[in-house]
Amino acid sequence: MAVGTPLPIIVNRSGGTASAKGDALGDAIEQAFADAGQSIALELVEGKDIAAAVERHRGAPRLVVGGGDGTLGSAAGILAASGSELAVLPLGTRNHFARQLGIPLDLAEAAKLAAQGRATAVDLGEAGDRTFINNASLGAYAQLVRERERSALSKLPASIVAGWRVLRKLRPQSFDLEIDGKPQRLRSAMLFIGNNLYEVLEGRPNERAALDDGVLSLFALAPLTRGGVVRAAMRVMLGRPDRARDFALVTTAREIRIEGLGETEIALDGERLRLPLPLVLKARPRALKVVAPDA
Repeated sequence: MAVGTPLPIIVNRSGGTASAKGDALGDAIEQAFADAGQSIALELVEGKDIAAAVERHRGAPRLVVGGGDGTLGSAAGILAASGSELAVLPLGTRNHFARQLGIPLDLAEAAKLAAQGRATAVDLGEAGDRTFINNASLGAYAQLVRERERSALSKLPASIVAGWRVLRKLRPQSFDLEIDGKPQRLRSAMLFIGNNLYEVLEGRPNERAALDDGVLSLFALAPLTRGGVVRAAMRVMLGRPDRARDFALVTTAREIRIEGLGETEIALDGERLRLPLPLVLKARPRALKVVAPDA
């Protein structure tokens, strides 16, 4: 980027690390980019206003977006359609996408990369008319997010309480799927659909070997008892999953269709919403240009 051209920056002021900085957030970002030698045009917005703010900059050569995975997912589809490059300030709670790309979590280093780095093309996932950068979940995890949203606690303790409440009521449900055109019926308490292949069976549940293989990964939890679900979750977290015992289905595909009538509850990059059925999820190969250290 030319240092004399103000670089547009949109930050979700209410998410994760950003909200923890409070009133100092804007000054910290301004200083980080000044140290990188880049003039900026900074907007601090609420999470619900991210998409509208990104739309205002549709077609910009590069847009910096600060926030967590849900924020970045909201921006990614818009930027992919316009051809703009996405640069990331990892200001969310877990920052899975930023970590996967190797983007520094330190604000000064992330700002330097956003100003001076080069872009590479990565895949996106598509669920109906919505975009996701990491994963989509139906069943138990979407229910957990709903319960967590009702809590006045901070995210981690709210997730623990919500997980317990969901577990108490956990029931497998029936899913009628088409996986690359082949019908598949199964019973599962949760479907997990990743943008590219998550290395769950290799003991690294939050990691992917690549972000540009052009596929979705599908993990369907086996129809276990409540105790079985807890044990399966522990095995995955400890890096020792049992494929035959813990999963009803593990596969990759370019397109997954979920049949049904009405709507389904789904979590995209940890953000809960309802989408109409039937619902088609697709891989969008190399759809997004994102600034990353190894570009």
